[in-house]
Amino acid sequence: MTPSEENVTTTPGPETIEPQGVEPKLDGFRARPATRRLTAILVAAAALVALAFLIYTGIHSRAAAESRLKQRTEDAAIPTVTVVFPREGAPTQEIVLPGNTQAFSDAPIYARTSGYLKRWYFDIGAHIQRGQLLAEIETPEVDQQLQQARADLDTAQANLNIAKITASRWKDLVSTGSVSQQETDQAVSNLNAVTAAAESSAANVRRLEQLQAFEKVYAPFDGIITARNTDIGALIDAGASAQPRELFHMAAIRTLRLYVAVPEVYSRAARSGAPATLTLDEFPGQTFHGTLVRNANSIDIASRTLLVEVDVDNPTGQLLPGAYVFVHLKLPDETRSVTIPSNTLIFRKEGLQVGLVRNGKAELVPVKIGRDYGNSVEIVSGLQTTDAVIVDPSDSLVADMPVRLSSKPTGGTGR
Repeated sequence: MTPSEENVTTTPGPETIEPQGVEPKLDGFRARPATRRLTAILVAAAALVALAFLIYTGIHSRAAAESRLKQRTEDAAIPTVTVVFPREGAPTQEIVLPGNTQAFSDAPIYARTSGYLKRWYFDIGAHIQRGQLLAEIETPEVDQQLQQARADLDTAQANLNIAKITASRWKDLVSTGSVSQQETDQAVSNLNAVTAAAESSAANVRRLEQLQAFEKVYAPFDGIITARNTDIGALIDAGASAQPRELFHMAAIRTLRLYVAVPEVYSRAARSGAPATLTLDEFPGQTFHGTLVRNANSIDIASRTLLVEVDVDNPTGQLLPGAYVFVHLKLPDETRSVTIPSNTLIFRKEGLQVGLVRNGKAELVPVKIGRDYGNSVEIVSGLQTTDAVIVDPSDSLVADMPVRLSSKPTGGTGR
């Protein structure tokens, strides 16, 4: 082919294949809308997938939130409790009861004769021995009555003597028939009457002598003067119709006694001869020892207590009558018991109970209290040391309620 032929352009026929690298203009216009449609379909599909994903995510998250809320609600419905283990035995084997010291002998001193106080010898706080003279009373009226009674006695003695002589003579004369039997009987009867009158006068003298002896007031026992209610010149009226006036008040304090009301539940500690320990606020760190000498052997129905007496030796007088003391009594160790905190007790109409945790559920158990130590109590029946006792139980706690432990159980606290 000549070069001129190469430059001649011929029109391709239907079967003519265009040279490579040259895009037909008509097919290019047709391909662009198809590409756009495909892209739009892909975008729409992606949007639908994204929307479906969002819908699914929202529904799933809401369902998960509802499930978590339900689980949280169910968990909140189960109460969380703290438990303790009871401690074996009691924290102390004694009881402490209040009491007041009393003098072993305590008596007011009164006058037995009327008059005026002449002199007193001891004031309050004085230590007195039995038989010592405390005071003297002037009794002029009693003295005059005694003088008159003695004179009457002398008269009666004189009449008695003459009556004896007369009766003796008449008895001798009646044997000889000089006098009649009637006259003799009258003489003997007169002797008997005069004898009785003489004895009456003698008794009156002895009575007045006793009253005169009461002019001196003596101490009835060893002790101290705790009160003096008279002074020199004071009128002393010992008449039966008058209100007696106390001259002195005495107390024996070498031995003191205490009366203590022991609760019925502790009556086992009130054994005669049992030791007792005393403590006082005014003697911190110091103890005094006494002995339980007797008890009433009867429970007071009103207070449900047993009255006991404790005697305490007080040779130095360090303890004073009327002091407020704490009496410590030892308890016999006869009952096995456990101790739990006081805030574990449940007070309901069914009686005293405690809540236990067993197999993840609450169980209410009746118990019986022995001794109360304030922040803890002794349980004598109903509990074992292996029981998990609920602390601060809720008022809504019922048997078989599911519960959850907040922490590992610990031992119960003592006093």
